[in-house]
Amino acid sequence: MIDQLAKQLFNDINHKFSSLSGNTDTDASASQLRVIIESALKKLNLVTREEFDTQQAVLLRTREKLDALEKTLAQFEKEHASKG
Repeated sequence: MIDQLAKQLFNDINHKFSSLSGNTDTDASASQLRVIIESALKKLNLVTREEFDTQQAVLLRTREKLDALEKTLAQFEKEHASKG
């Protein structure tokens, strides 16, 4: 994916600025661009789709447990309020 992005970006940049660029080594330049993109993406602190989906499932289960606990607490409070 990063390779495709790097090549596409390089080709777009090269096409737009071809008159300014004397560099015809497309593969080497695309490789350099790939390194730059990888470095920038690593700084963004991104997660994989799998990790995101896993954490989303954990959050959903946690919310369900919280809802159940809130209902139990409300029932408990209701029972004890009527006794007091």
